Amino acid sequence: MDEEPGDGAELCGTAARLRIAVGRITRRLRQGHASGELTLSEVSVLARLDGQGPATPGALAELERVRPQAMGTTLAALEERGLVARRPDAEDGRRVVMSATSAGRSILDDRRSESTQRISQVLTAEFTAAERRRLLDAVPLLERLAERL
Repeated sequence: MDEEPGDGAELCGTAARLRIAVGRITRRLRQGHASGELTLSEVSVLARLDGQGPATPGALAELERVRPQAMGTTLAALEERGLVARRPDAEDGRRVVMSATSAGRSILDDRRSESTQRISQVLTAEFTAAERRRLLDAVPLLERLAERL
């Protein structure tokens, strides 16, 4: 196993700095989108359905770590806008399965494109090739952290 860098206080400090940095990035990317657009919860659920395929509301609530009632509200808002669709579960007709619609996938693509372009522009203008490589190397670690939280 790898040695732990620093002590508990250093790790807490690292965790705090990481939380603040990720929060700022998220906030600034969110500010780039018009008000009235999708909430972060709606985007997260839509992206999960797009990337991982259809899922039940209960499974989505568990994956997103929210209460089933909160997931119901999020899914109702997405369904009202035509971004997700519900259908009976093929294995158990009493359950429903939610999936992203083509309109939902289109919104995600547009949103990803805008955010990706903004990030790309800053990386190109403000970061050296070595710094960009370091950020790229950190992405799998950040993805793993996101899944474990």
